Amino acid sequence: MAWTIDYAETAKKELRKLDKQTARRIVDFMDERIAGLENPRSTGKALTGPLGGLWRYGVGDCRVICDIQDGALRVLVVRVGNRRDVYR
Repeated sequence: MAWTIDYAETAKKELRKLDKQTARRIVDFMDERIAGLENPRSTGKALTGPLGGLWRYGVGDCRVICDIQDGALRVLVVRVGNRRDVYR
């Protein structure tokens, strides 16, 4: 079962702000490690509080915040950024 990885406009904008190497590393991680999983929740961690219902993946010092949509087999990347400020 292959999952589709989509990026929200805010995530695309945040990826463009990162250096090219880090952005490429994040996109490769999502395409190679997450898209091919049977269950993308097996790798990530559930968020709580105001971001409850979303999942996060760590890629170096960056965090990728995602909405996993089971019905559409889609992982929507909502936010991308450094771990110190991506949750704000």
